[in-house]
Amino acid sequence: MPLTEAGIYAAALRLIDADGVEALTMRKLATVLDANPMSLYHHVANKEAVLRGVTRRVGAQFRTVTLEDAPWQERIRLLATDFRTLAHRHPKLMAYSFSHQPDFIQPDDPFWTALTAIVAAAGVPQSEVSEIAALMVAVVVGVLSAELNGSLHQWANLTPPGPDIDEEEAADADPGPAAAAHEGPDQDHMFRLVLDTLITGLESRLTGDRDGQGTDR
Repeated sequence: MPLTEAGIYAAALRLIDADGVEALTMRKLATVLDANPMSLYHHVANKEAVLRGVTRRVGAQFRTVTLEDAPWQERIRLLATDFRTLAHRHPKLMAYSFSHQPDFIQPDDPFWTALTAIVAAAGVPQSEVSEIAALMVAVVVGVLSAELNGSLHQWANLTPPGPDIDEEEAADADPGPAAAAHEGPDQDHMFRLVLDTLITGLESRLTGDRDGQGTDR
């Protein structure tokens, strides 16, 4: 089968899903494709070009149900949840993209197109749509990065400061919360909490703007 860019990206994605971005090399990719390593360079410039192509390929897979008649709050939740689902479908690639490819979201990406449309529909002035959408992306991507690299689990299990208790009191304490903390946070719940916070903040800003109390632009 002749080499194509699409075939190269598909094979690279399979390798990344299995072993991570660090394990991807042009030589290993050529082996998987049963091709001469040098022949890959007729289609892609280098490993970085492959990674960008794979990221675009995954980004193009993003699909969300269009709920144009639903409240913008519900549309935001659905969009962000679908984006999270995509990130967890290819966690190794997306974790890399979040931290190493600041341009992984392009103006014509389905996610960005949908997000800016929802933000505008919420009543954000057109001059601020990109800024508000960018901040939302930054928050969502930050949370997803922490999920994918394990930081969120670790932070959620940090023991809050409080008075020391002796061993006997600890033995008599209710093991429920401790057991729950040991098992780790409910990351679905935490993601919903993040979205609720974002939405509440935007609602407050829009209400303030309508009342003439918004921050100076």
